[in-house]
Amino acid sequence: MRNRFHPGGGRARKMGRRLQHRRLFWLTLLIVGVFGFLAYRLVDLQVMRHEELKEKASQNTEREYLVESKRGDILDAQGNRLATSLFVKTVCADPVLIGNRQAEVSKAIASLLGQSEVELAYRLQPRVRLNTNGVPVTNRYVVLKRKVPLDTVKKIEEAMAGIQFGVDEKKLTRPEKTFYENLRTKAIFADIVDDQLRYYPNKTLAAHVLGFVGMDERLVNGKTVLETAGKEGIEQRFNRQLAGSRGWRVTETDRKRNELVSRREQDVQAQDGLDVVLTIDSVIQHITETALAEAMEKHTPQSISGLVVRPATGEILAMATLPTFDPNNPGAAPPASRRNHAIADAYEPGSTFKVVIVSRALSDSVVKLTDVFHCENGSFLYGGRILHDHESYGALSVKDIIKKSSNIGAAKVAIKMGPEQVYNAIRDFGFGTATGIPLPGEPGGWVHPVKDWSKVSIVQLAMGHGLTVNPLQLTMAVAAVANKGVLMRPMLVSRLEEDGKVVSPYSPLPLRRVISEEGARGMTEAMKSVVEEHGTATKAALEHFTVAGKTGTAQKVENGTYVRKYVASFVGFLPADNPELCVAVIMDEPRRGYYGGQTAAPVFKQIAERTANYLKVRPDKNTNTPAPPLVSTTPAGNPKTAAARTK
Repeated sequence: MRNRFHPGGGRARKMGRRLQHRRLFWLTLLIVGVFGFLAYRLVDLQVMRHEELKEKASQNTEREYLVESKRGDILDAQGNRLATSLFVKTVCADPVLIGNRQAEVSKAIASLLGQSEVELAYRLQPRVRLNTNGVPVTNRYVVLKRKVPLDTVKKIEEAMAGIQFGVDEKKLTRPEKTFYENLRTKAIFADIVDDQLRYYPNKTLAAHVLGFVGMDERLVNGKTVLETAGKEGIEQRFNRQLAGSRGWRVTETDRKRNELVSRREQDVQAQDGLDVVLTIDSVIQHITETALAEAMEKHTPQSISGLVVRPATGEILAMATLPTFDPNNPGAAPPASRRNHAIADAYEPGSTFKVVIVSRALSDSVVKLTDVFHCENGSFLYGGRILHDHESYGALSVKDIIKKSSNIGAAKVAIKMGPEQVYNAIRDFGFGTATGIPLPGEPGGWVHPVKDWSKVSIVQLAMGHGLTVNPLQLTMAVAAVANKGVLMRPMLVSRLEEDGKVVSPYSPLPLRRVISEEGARGMTEAMKSVVEEHGTATKAALEHFTVAGKTGTAQKVENGTYVRKYVASFVGFLPADNPELCVAVIMDEPRRGYYGGQTAAPVFKQIAERTANYLKVRPDKNTNTPAPPLVSTTPAGNPKTAAARTK
């Protein structure tokens, strides 16, 4: 019988089954390999690299912020804000989300940031760098500008939302639509934590007292951070109290960088700074600055300073210096304009210093007001040098020596006192030592000890040469005469407050008695004659108040030689017999007139009259004549100080 199967059919079937088995084997091996790889990756990611990946994940979503405390305000004596802080933002960019659209973005927001389009476009370029672990990272966080007001941030967001890129977005693919959406909403963003901007609402008013702030780098928990710090004035001296203390926050954010409040891990509140309340009255400060600005234009000095003090307490009601600056933008002014000449200048005071020597002589009964000294007809040879008066005087009483400002008469009083007594008087009045006012940059001045004096030192000192003082020292010395012989420490800060509650009050501090009450009364009588007829400062006289004062016209020293450049000054107080105000005006190198009675005395009159009017000081003369009406004294923004400049 014939075999029904082809002799090669069985072999073919066997080969087919073998091929199928082989394919099944390789497929199984592939599946096992894939699952094995996945299992390995799971173990690698979940176990082996768990901590590393957890850290990377937290870097993407977890944020740690240092929360800056709100800087305290600086207030005047009436509670008006002279310096405050506004909440602002830091504007940042994610260049990766911008792609190659830097030109369009910079054109939309450069003007809002106050930057050039070219510079901004360059900063928006994506860049790759190596981090500390050597891993390439892109610049996903670029600070574009700090201290941006909230309304400007809103305008930036609106500009980004409305930006056009010249493409038909209806025809874009889904990835392309996502790119443009992220660019508009996420590429430019504001940091989560608020920053703050220091703001001075009255611009230049009391600028040298307030000072200004800047940014300092500081290492905090291993991170370099920028913090606001006072650079001059009260801002610098009370920086620690104003600054408060930082807080911090550890939290998570979503992909849009919005905080997930429910996932905050740590939230330590910052402690806001204290408010500093000054003795400065902004109205009196404005009065003083306005008067100085007018004198600056009229006499064109290098600088001019004015001080208003309460003699009984040492409170400084005004401290002004021109030229000045705007603390909102201190870099716009030259460094010389930021110098507080009222405390930083050390100069020879000239004839105003006769108050110190003669009042001590009266106090110690070395002389009486009626004692007469021959003033050598204007030329006195002493110690091999000739001392001159500005006029040829013969016999003058001690009172007239002050009234006429006789150098020779004052020198003879000093000679009668003797070197030790003169030196002790100078030191007791506070010269040669800084006053201790809480402002940076005050020199103590120099006063040579008696052992270093030359033969003519005693007569030079009597006329205000041979030593240096600063304007505040001189003002406080004259205020001591007004305060019945008691020298007060200058008081610039009244108290520190927190939420309107006093946490640290400051009180007036008497330093010491420098002359007797009788000596102070005698010197006051002599100083009253200075503003009377034939005195050196008739232009300082007031209609409703008796004034006691003293002029000064001191030659300046350059390279050890006296030159024809002068410091003109007038210091006085009112009402003379019951003083409530002491006012000083000092001009450095006035160019149109240089005698203190011609230049500084009229400025004193303007400040004293308007300030007494504002404070409603009771007149002590011509009481039947109505007092002048109140004048407008509102310190509206920047007073006339902006018009004042050196020429």
